[in-house]
Amino acid sequence: MLNMFKRLSGKSLAALLLLSAAASAYSAPKTVLVLGDSLSAEYGLSRGTGWVALAEQKLKQNKIDAVVVNASVSGETTSGGRSRLPALLTKYKPDLVVIELGANDGLRGLPVAAAQANLRAMNDEAAKADAKVMLIGMRMPPNYGRDYADKFFAMYGTLSKDIKAPLVPFMLDGVADKPQLFQADRLHPLAEAHSIILANIWPTLQKTIKAK
Repeated sequence: MLNMFKRLSGKSLAALLLLSAAASAYSAPKTVLVLGDSLSAEYGLSRGTGWVALAEQKLKQNKIDAVVVNASVSGETTSGGRSRLPALLTKYKPDLVVIELGANDGLRGLPVAAAQANLRAMNDEAAKADAKVMLIGMRMPPNYGRDYADKFFAMYGTLSKDIKAPLVPFMLDGVADKPQLFQADRLHPLAEAHSIILANIWPTLQKTIKAK
């Protein structure tokens, strides 16, 4: 091996080293940063039973080389996520940022326009860090009023088109209408519901991480 390197010209050696570095970079695992609220933070669940942990397991099962960082915090709003994201981008340098935020904005009746502005700002921050954003949408219960609920749900679709971000329209599809799948507070799904949640999220997540 040493004799081989001695025979290489300076240009050939430099080219070989560049190729080696490129190969190492290509083989490095991708980092997925999940920025969410209690629905992603395993509120009321045993560790490792929420959809984020299940997603990491499924990535491994499908031989997709990725590390998942769950930076979700119970009670988080889009404003809180926006303030925390820059430091998370610097620390983890993610390839993909999965944003599951907005539910707490809606439950507090905060302006839809403000939530949308915060989500857009998070996309802009991620783009500066060369990270792709994937959005996870939410619906509000009907008791919040038809007009507000419709505007809230439409916010995700509108923003997804504007920023060209993949979207899971409603993470609780197939769960929200089944009271037996919720904890006593009627807000947070039981562990058995998280496999359904992952089934809603997985097709978009798999496609997006492979494309990054």
